[in-house]
Amino acid sequence: MLKVDLRPSQMAFGSRRIHYGWVIVVLAGLMWMTSGSIRFSASVLIPHFHDPDGMGWSYAAVGFGFSLQWFLSGFAGPVVGWLGDRYGVRRTMSVGALLFIAGMMLTGTMTQLWQFYLYFGVILGIVMSIFQVPLISGASGWFRTHLGLAMGSLQFIQSLGIVMFIPLMAFLFANYGLMGTFWFPGIIGGVVLLVLTRPFYSEPAAIGMRPFGAPENEPIRQLQSDATAKLRTSAFFRQAQRTSAFWNLIGIHFWGCMGHNVFIVFLIAMIEDQGISRALAIGAFITMHAVSTTARFLIPVTADILGAKGIMAVCFALHVFPPLILVFFQDPWAFYLFAVLFGIGLGGEVPLFPIINRQYYGSAPIGTVYGWQMFGNGIGMGLGPLVGGFLWDFTGNFLSIVFASVGFSLMGLVSVLVLPRTSHVLTPNWEDSLPPEARSAPQT
Repeated sequence: MLKVDLRPSQMAFGSRRIHYGWVIVVLAGLMWMTSGSIRFSASVLIPHFHDPDGMGWSYAAVGFGFSLQWFLSGFAGPVVGWLGDRYGVRRTMSVGALLFIAGMMLTGTMTQLWQFYLYFGVILGIVMSIFQVPLISGASGWFRTHLGLAMGSLQFIQSLGIVMFIPLMAFLFANYGLMGTFWFPGIIGGVVLLVLTRPFYSEPAAIGMRPFGAPENEPIRQLQSDATAKLRTSAFFRQAQRTSAFWNLIGIHFWGCMGHNVFIVFLIAMIEDQGISRALAIGAFITMHAVSTTARFLIPVTADILGAKGIMAVCFALHVFPPLILVFFQDPWAFYLFAVLFGIGLGGEVPLFPIINRQYYGSAPIGTVYGWQMFGNGIGMGLGPLVGGFLWDFTGNFLSIVFASVGFSLMGLVSVLVLPRTSHVLTPNWEDSLPPEARSAPQT
């Protein structure tokens, strides 16, 4: 009979030991998938929101609802990252799970545009930040080696949820209306989040473990206690702010997200606008995210080996050039070809940030730094559909959106090219200003 040990610090299946860091990856991926899939798959509902027989809202008005969600998640990013570093990820996410249930149920009852903005934009925007910033930065702290594989696996799980949720939302809306579309996944998903939060630990030392790949003689010290965490977070953040990469990465996330969220939000509506069937439109949208899912796994693994800067440049190039296909062709095959090429860049860009943070800053507490990068992410993701919706309403043609996206992504590509090399840590001595007892390897 196969002997199974489920104790976190001693987990084993038979004679094979399993480091709990890999369990953390699965838990983080499932929580991010549950909480975040709605923000992408809700694009299925845009034709209904715009249709005079539906909500009758303009593209600009609908785009602002999606923008508001990203704005809130962006502005909350630094605060949520700080809360995760200071008080631990688990406590922060428990609050997020309750907000998720409330936001989803309220969105299912909306009938007015202001309700769409408040329920879907504000409340769920805060939830998205809670289940992205501390979740990813917390999971990355479990790995000293194989971080690319860990982050790629986490991103793969999250992106797989988007692929599955797109047809699910279409099915729920067609059969149960708006309330069923948000209530079913809201209640079930909220319960899942609360359950998965319990076995999630902010750091390995919380259960007497070292990060995966850490030397056996490395001291096990819990650094998430309030006083120590505050000292460490403040000391590192002061050092990180002095590096050009800190500010440039915020801008890169801003430009990249501004460029690609135009298509995440409006691609289905753009295809249907050409008289192409809804089924083919949803198929192209799923194709983009399916390709993105594979890229989210493979690209971080590659970046962990080759360095994140060059891989990030390739991903941004795939944001710049594939949209130009749609300038000359608007047939179904063109949208599908675009979906494949653009999906590679889409899947590769976002998961590279935890990798490049570790390559630039080592094992420092990067939650606040990543939170500021997610601030750039949120503002860029928010401005993308806002600008796109306005341009579409103003010009009456989605090609204006395409050109805007190309311009935004080109700015991001240029910003990536001026990043420093990832071959050395930018803040190797950041712990020197700390008292000995607050250092990861205290002096004796």
